[in-house]
Amino acid sequence: MKRLRGREALEGYLFISPWVIGFVVFALGPLLAAVVISFTSWDLIGPAKSVGVENYRELARDPLIAKSLFNTFFYAAFAVPLGVAFALVLAVLLNTKTRGISIYRTIVYLPAVTSGVAIAILWKLLFNADSGLINEVLRLFGSLYEAAINGMASALDSRFTPAAVRFILESLRSLGAPEPPGWLSDPAWSKPALVVMSLWGVGAPTIIFLAGLQGIPRELYEAAQIDGAGKFGKFRHVSLPMLSPLIFFNLVMGFIGAMQIFVQVFIMTDGGPQDSTLFYVLYLFKQAFQYLKFGYGAAMAWLLFFIILGATLVQFVLSKRWVQYER
Repeated sequence: MKRLRGREALEGYLFISPWVIGFVVFALGPLLAAVVISFTSWDLIGPAKSVGVENYRELARDPLIAKSLFNTFFYAAFAVPLGVAFALVLAVLLNTKTRGISIYRTIVYLPAVTSGVAIAILWKLLFNADSGLINEVLRLFGSLYEAAINGMASALDSRFTPAAVRFILESLRSLGAPEPPGWLSDPAWSKPALVVMSLWGVGAPTIIFLAGLQGIPRELYEAAQIDGAGKFGKFRHVSLPMLSPLIFFNLVMGFIGAMQIFVQVFIMTDGGPQDSTLFYVLYLFKQAFQYLKFGYGAAMAWLLFFIILGATLVQFVLSKRWVQYER
């Protein structure tokens, strides 16, 4: 029996060895190496030189660290809650017995499995200030708005139109339709544009919410209906509490992903304009792989690790107040 158990254990270790080797070589190894590199000055060409904690001191003196952290937190503060809320609404809409519902679910999930580079290029074309589809549609609505105002002003007889109405119409006609924003070329609109783009990839949390909705016992809805709850009451008092663990999971995973946003800004803006989209991981990439300051880049990576760790722990502590688990 001992020999049989030993053989089974050996076979088990052999089966998991590809994952263990991959984890050690591609995850644990680089993680430990980054600790050592963060205390050195290394350009990957010459030998590494020990500098102690100088890289970490430089983090406190670098003004772009604060700027990149602000940009990243701004993006996460809007993209994550909006993404979770949008995914929850989509899940509710997809949790119906409608003809062709499987096709709609597939369409919603498709962006989640599409290449991030392809999506970034697509949205860069959509956000083009001169010829992008979004601004073309806004200009079309602007033309229709101006035509409607001019038509109303011409159709109304000034002798019988109240002075206040004439004043409003003339004011609207003089103002005209606002010019569509520059999106990626305007510092005021660049981060909101990326937040809007992030809603494109809510397919994964939507599927998670959809699975959670389908797992809620029907008896709970029937009991709520007997108590007089309508559709909104059922959603408020049954669906939301039962989905709270999934909401918490998507918030945590969304925050971790948002703090590491890189591909979209690297392809679409490269940190511009005026560093308005210089997110933390993009700045880390520039320091390590463009300026060849690997020691400083490793120190930045560890700072990001502790920020994400601290924020995640805070979320776990706060979750005790609103997340309800089944007992």
